[in-house]
Formats: sequence, structure tokens, C-alpha cells
Amino acid sequence: MKFGKTIKLFLIDGDPSGRLTCELSNWTGLAYRIPRTEVKRCKDRSNLNSTGVYMLFGRSEDADAVYIGEAEDVYKRLQDHLREKDFWNEVLVFISKDENLNKAHIKYIENKLYEKAQTIKRYKLLNGNIPPMSSISESDRAEMDEYISNLMMIVNTLGHKLFEGLKDIQEMESDSIFYIEGSRGAKAKGVQTHEGFVVLKDSRIATTVVPSYSERLHAKRNFLIQSNEIEIIDGEYVVMQDILFSSPSAAADLVTGRSANGLTEWKNINQQSIRDLS
Repeated sequence: MKFGKTIKLFLIDGDPSGRLTCELSNWTGLAYRIPRTEVKRCKDRSNLNSTGVYMLFGRSEDADAVYIGEAEDVYKRLQDHLREKDFWNEVLVFISKDENLNKAHIKYIENKLYEKAQTIKRYKLLNGNIPPMSSISESDRAEMDEYISNLMMIVNTLGHKLFEGLKDIQEMESDSIFYIEGSRGAKAKGVQTHEGFVVLKDSRIATTVVPSYSERLHAKRNFLIQSNEIEIIDGEYVVMQDILFSSPSAAADLVTGRSANGLTEWKNINQQSIRDLS
């Protein structure tokens, strides 16, 4: 059972796109969102000289990218990243208001965050190595796991779906899953989410496309193949992980290898289209 949460945002400079802090009721953690261009101004935030974990967000090779790290002096580490890493444009920092995080704690948190992000595969992870897991007591693990749960919720609230899976198909009603079949081997299933439309793992897309297929769709198709999100197995083009599209039609275009109206072509087990259910 989930309960409501109260989150308090404070715009440090009165600018919604600038620096802000984020606090959760009855939680000792404190989050900062800092644009890259504002990091140097944070020398006035003395608590950023404390122990914490952070995530650098940006783009790399046309994909959302993140670097997950930890430091005993977060502000000093961010100064290093300004000089050494150029992909990022925003950082989220998590510290403790009661200064109760030590080196072992943040190494544990860093490892868990890396593992979760690697499993979800929403962002390209730019860590050179897998962060090592520290050894902490059972009681500390319980406390840190609760900290991590709140941290992940705040990361999502601040606009980064780093730790949020696209959709758990096991939790869905059978008539909420949509199917599409077409020529050239297209046979896929997908679901609607609040972010768009997700084509599910193990779906098949068309092996070829029609001559009128647009350059934009060609580029999207080639990117998914080159990034191994779609692989050629025994002559079939197989979706290797859940893929999010902006709309049912965008998903149908990719699956069928032609222009398609996703509102009418995706149908559930009862042969009802998305439009029928609207």
C-alpha cells in the first residue's frame, strides 16, 4: 500500500530553472538540483562540502546519459567534474541533514543506484567501472535502503526517469495489452503508459520497410539496431528490451515498417483498438 507524500521545493535564486533544494517530509535526506552553469555559485552552500552521492545528467551520442558518483566533499568533486566531464548539464546531489552519512554508507548507496539504473536501462551509464559494494551492518542496510527508496522517488519527481521501469506487464489486465501484426514479419505487443506507448521485449518488427519510409524513421530504426535494442536473430528483427515511443502511431510506424495509425491498428485481445477504448 502506498501513501501520499509531501515534497517541499525551495528555489534558491527564485528561478524555476536554477538551483533548488528538495525535501521530503519526515526524511533526513536533502536533495539539490544544480545546473552545470550554477555549480560555482554553490560555494555559499556549506552543506555541499559534506558526504553525499550525486548524478550528472546530460546527453551522449544522442542518448540520455548519467554518471553516478559519491564523494566525502561533494562540492569539491563537482569542481573536478566541471574540468573533466563535458557531457552533463545538470547534477542532482543527495546529502543528509543530520550529517549521518559516512563513506561506507555512500559507497553502498552508489552501488545500489548503479545496479538499479543498469537494470532499468533508461539512461546510458557513463561510469567507467561498477562501483564496489561496501560492507555495512544489517541495521545500516535497512536505513540506507529506505534512504535509497526516497532518493529514487525524488529523482523521478525532479524529471529524471532513471530508476523508473517503463511498465510491469505482470500487473496489467489482459485487455490493456495491445497487439499488431503486419507483413514482412511484424508481430508485436505493447502498452500505453503516462509517458507514451511502450513496445514490449520479444516483439518482432518488419524486416524491411516501404520505399516511402521517411528519413527520420530510417534513422530511428537504424539507431535501435545499432544500439542493440533491436537485434537480428535467425532473420527476424527482435526487440531486446521494452522501448518507449512518443505515441501509438510512432510505435506502429517502427513495427510495421510503414506509415500506420496506431490508434486503430493496435488492438487488444478483444479486438478493440485504442480509439475504440477512448
